Amino acid sequence: MQDIMTTSIKITKVAQSKASEVDFHNIVMGTRFSDHMFVCDYQNGEWQNPRIEPLALIPTHPAAMALHYGQAIFEGMKATLGKDGTPLLFRPNENAKRMNFSANRMGMPLFPEDLFVKALKQFAALEKEWIPTQEGSALYLRPFMYADEPFIGMRAATSFKFIIMASPAGPFFHKKIKLYAEKKYVRAVNGGTGEAKAAGNYAGAIRPTEYAKKAGYDQVLWLDAQHFDYIQEVGTMNIFFKIGGKFITPSLTGSILSGITRMSVIDLLRSKGFEVTERPISITEIIEAYHNGTLEEAFGTGTAVGIAMIEEIGNNDLAIVFPSENPVSVMVNDTLNAIKVQDIKDEFGWIVEAK
Repeated sequence: MQDIMTTSIKITKVAQSKASEVDFHNIVMGTRFSDHMFVCDYQNGEWQNPRIEPLALIPTHPAAMALHYGQAIFEGMKATLGKDGTPLLFRPNENAKRMNFSANRMGMPLFPEDLFVKALKQFAALEKEWIPTQEGSALYLRPFMYADEPFIGMRAATSFKFIIMASPAGPFFHKKIKLYAEKKYVRAVNGGTGEAKAAGNYAGAIRPTEYAKKAGYDQVLWLDAQHFDYIQEVGTMNIFFKIGGKFITPSLTGSILSGITRMSVIDLLRSKGFEVTERPISITEIIEAYHNGTLEEAFGTGTAVGIAMIEEIGNNDLAIVFPSENPVSVMVNDTLNAIKVQDIKDEFGWIVEAK
C-alpha cells in the first residue's frame, strides 16, 4: 500500500454550504456543525483512505467496541481568521502529539502526526466560511478516534476511525466562574487514564458537575483521590493561582491532562517576567493564602474556555473569594486572543496558517 503521507486527501464538497443559515452573533458551541468532516480508517494494521466528505451519520455496528469497552479519545482545537482572511491554527503539532499520547495509553494505534496537521489545515481551509469573526469566537475543531470493530470481548480493537468535525463557537464563559471543591468523587488517580484525553474521563465527571451546578457553581475543582486536598484540575480546564506575586499550577503527576493552553500560558507568563512554578498545591494552602491576604488571582485554561477567571471556590462551608481585580489574568487572555487573530506578532511561533 502507498505510504499514507504521500496519499492525497480526497475531497468531496457539499453542493451548498449551510454557513449562511447560522447567526454567528448568537452561537453556542456544539449545537451547529460545519459542512464537512475528515475521515480516515484503520484496517489491517494501517491507516488508509484519508478523505474530506460531507458531514453525515456514520454507520455503526451495535457491537462496535468503543460502545462496550470505551476505546475512544479526542482533541479540542480552534481555528480563527488572520488579518488577510487566512484560517489559523494554534499549535496543532502539540495536539497531534497529545492525541498519540492518549492513543498509546488507551491501546489504540498512533495516527501519523504529519497527516493530523495536514488534514486539519485542509479541513480548516475548506470550512473557512464557518469561522466566526466576532471577538472571542472561533471554529471549534474536534479530532477524535474510536474503535469501530464489531466484537464482544475484552481486547484491543483492530479497526478504528479517525474523524475531524467542527462547530462554530462564541466565548465560553462571559463572566467569572465559581468552583466547587469536590470531596466525594474523583476524576483520576495516578496510573489511571487522567493524563489521557479519553472520553470516559468526561463521562465520570458528568454527575458530580450536575451536583455542583445545582449548588450554584459552574465547575468542579477536582482534588486528589487519597487526601482530597491536592488540587488536580477543573472540569474542563487546568488551573493557575497567583499567590504573593508568583504563579503556581499543579504539576503533571500522571492524573492531570497536559493542556496546550496550559503550556502556552506558562511560556507567556515567564516571557512577561513572572515566576511560574509547577508543583503540587493543596486546597489547604489556598485557604491559608486566602486568610493571610496573599491569594491574588486564579484562572482556568483550556481550548474551549480560553482563560476563565475564577471568582470563588466553595470548600465545604468556606467560600474562598478572590479579589475583584484580575490584571494578569486579563493580560493573559487578551494576549492569547490577539495572537490567535494576528492583532499582535506571534513571538512564540504558535500560529500555523491553514492553506
